[in-house]
Amino acid sequence: MIVITIKYDHLIGKVEDEMDKKQLSDITYSVLDLSPVLKGGTAADSFKNTADLAVHAEKWGYHRYWLAEHHNNTGIASSATSLLIGHVASHTSTIRVGSGGVMLPNHSPLVIAEQFGTLESLFPERIDLGIGRAPGTDQMTAYALRRGPMSDGRDFPEHLAELRSYFQPENMGREMRVRAIPGEGLNIPVWLLGSSGYSAELAGILGLPFSFASHFSPENTLPALQLYRQSFRASGSLDKPHSMVCVNAIAADTDEEAAYLATTLKQYHLNLIRNTRGPLEPPVDNMDEMCSDYEKAILQHKLSLTIIGSPEKVKKEIETLAQETQVDEIMFNAQIFDHQARLRSFEIIADIMKG
Repeated sequence: MIVITIKYDHLIGKVEDEMDKKQLSDITYSVLDLSPVLKGGTAADSFKNTADLAVHAEKWGYHRYWLAEHHNNTGIASSATSLLIGHVASHTSTIRVGSGGVMLPNHSPLVIAEQFGTLESLFPERIDLGIGRAPGTDQMTAYALRRGPMSDGRDFPEHLAELRSYFQPENMGREMRVRAIPGEGLNIPVWLLGSSGYSAELAGILGLPFSFASHFSPENTLPALQLYRQSFRASGSLDKPHSMVCVNAIAADTDEEAAYLATTLKQYHLNLIRNTRGPLEPPVDNMDEMCSDYEKAILQHKLSLTIIGSPEKVKKEIETLAQETQVDEIMFNAQIFDHQARLRSFEIIADIMKG
């Protein structure tokens, strides 16, 4: 039994001797983009940066480029997620583009089936549909989106089943039923996304691929992945579990530069703690001056799985993450203020993952 001690307190665990050692070159690597709005910038600027990053990510060998649904947040421009997916797909040619994710309780399953059926028809074999059950916003905004009683999530499996049914080819030709046109008969991979055990277990039971949000729920990473694997049942989608984790990662040529760039990410999470969401802030020289001891403790906890550093340091921490989680894919999120620095971070990570 090999014991691996990691800097992330909640991921101190054990890896069996007989377990295959994960080679980074064997792990698929992808991008999560919130299309951040920069201080002094506009949503239009964010969309230009998103398209540019996607073009570079495709060139650097990233497999997927996912956009996330958030609402009523002046620092995130990806609220109309399916539209932005189309924008990215139109600027690229091979990279898979999808949702990380669409928050199903905010939408009619039929509408999502039609939207993603349209995307798949426009960009064949390139669209992913990642589904989450959280609102992606506050309760007041969720009500504005839904115009109905707030769901506690208990109906999520039924809504998911309805959504998936619209893609089934056996619906074709049937009379007197609701059908998703386009959408029907299309092979659009459905992923379940989660930050706790609920979606992990459901993904396992349904035999679907599962992506865990380690970038904001690090403490639940290993328990959720274990639950997914334990509950997995083979399906028409998968014959064995297929898992991915999403982590914050900020790479630069030196540890000092990466730490400086990472203060933007820390300010972003500090604003979430204070419920004062706003545009992405430029980096600062000293975060300690901005936080109380209590806030520092929360930040340390929330960002305990964040990877920050030079290529050597980042590679070591990604390797440790891969061994500890045994995932098939790693998705990287980078809240970096300067666009060129953000591109450089993703370029460094791509070079690391290529081995």
